[in-house]
Amino acid sequence: MLFLALLLPVHALAQKLTLTVAAYPAVDDIVKAALVEWKKNHPNVEVKVIGREYADHHTAMTTALATSSGLPDVMAIEYGYLGRFALGGGLQDLDRPPYLAGQSAAKLTPFALAQGRSGGAGLSAMPTDIGPGAMFYRQDLMSKAQVTEAELTGSWDSFIVSGQKLKKSTGALLVAHARDIKDIVIRAGIPAGQGIYFDDQGKSVIDSAERFRKGFELARRVRDGGLDAKVNAWSNEWGESLKRGQVGVQMMGAWLGGHLQNWLAPNTSGLWRSAALPERVNTSWGGTFYAIPNKAQHKELAWDLIRHLTLNRKQQEMAFEKFNAFPALLEAQNGAFFDQPVAFLGGQKARISWRQSAVQISPTRVFKNDALAEEIVNAELDLVLTKGKSVDQALKDAHKAVQRRASRS
Repeated sequence: MLFLALLLPVHALAQKLTLTVAAYPAVDDIVKAALVEWKKNHPNVEVKVIGREYADHHTAMTTALATSSGLPDVMAIEYGYLGRFALGGGLQDLDRPPYLAGQSAAKLTPFALAQGRSGGAGLSAMPTDIGPGAMFYRQDLMSKAQVTEAELTGSWDSFIVSGQKLKKSTGALLVAHARDIKDIVIRAGIPAGQGIYFDDQGKSVIDSAERFRKGFELARRVRDGGLDAKVNAWSNEWGESLKRGQVGVQMMGAWLGGHLQNWLAPNTSGLWRSAALPERVNTSWGGTFYAIPNKAQHKELAWDLIRHLTLNRKQQEMAFEKFNAFPALLEAQNGAFFDQPVAFLGGQKARISWRQSAVQISPTRVFKNDALAEEIVNAELDLVLTKGKSVDQALKDAHKAVQRRASRS
């Protein structure tokens, strides 16, 4: 037995380690693809990727952080949950030794890096992909209605008029839900140091920031004009409306183009185009981050994998080309892939405009109660749209509810 042991390579004798990564679609697939290269330098590490559906993943991670049970070594976090997780105190500060992520700060998209910092403190999560906002529209429907891209993007007024022309000429509706309009408007013109719902002191700005009033009023105009399908994003009805051309416009992150192509509406190839958001708003829509829980078992290995996922140009380019994960790494935004026409978008070189938008997005802060505030604001908007509640009262009530419930937490 001793003779056989002497013949084995050193790494075969070393103790096997298991690194656990928790993620959601399609981040779990990106991690698995990255392991092919990463494991060449870590042959003794077994990586267990635990993939759950989006909501289930974040619920499981919330519980794991609260109970310190079932924690992974690497945790994927979507932007919408970043504030809650980052400010909960359960994640490693990646600016501190031995990580020293700040040394790579200049390599990453500034607004994404700012989102990963918890209230101006250390870096709680490393950005890997970003979601520059974009407007996807059905070119075939707009042509039939004689609506130009300039009319869609020029102003919110011309956007709504375009919807009226679209409905009259084709029967298609402008957007899936009037809430889509509000979601874009409230993300525009946020002052430096503030978040979507809170100022730099953590106080709600819902009833004082004009962008909320504008967003609610525009959403009400769309609903009153019968221009939305009244279906929620990611529902089966939403997917069908995109497949069947029942909705002409969908505003989300640039990553939506890949979803439309790969599974939402693959039968519509060549019919869609991408454009700037109305009034040329430049805003972030989603994004993925990697974090290391304070009580992770293999922190050094976890950081090594995160560096490979976020700072390796080839890896970042692969994730974009195969999984439509727009790279947070700046040097990965300069590859030839960006200049290639997108067949699904009728040969449009859309990635160039997405990159231009990403450069112009201003950093905004994330807060622990962002998800709570979003839920309350959406509930109040629904009362405006379905019950005729006044915008002023809805914003006042949303502000009070957010302040009250945030103070409890």
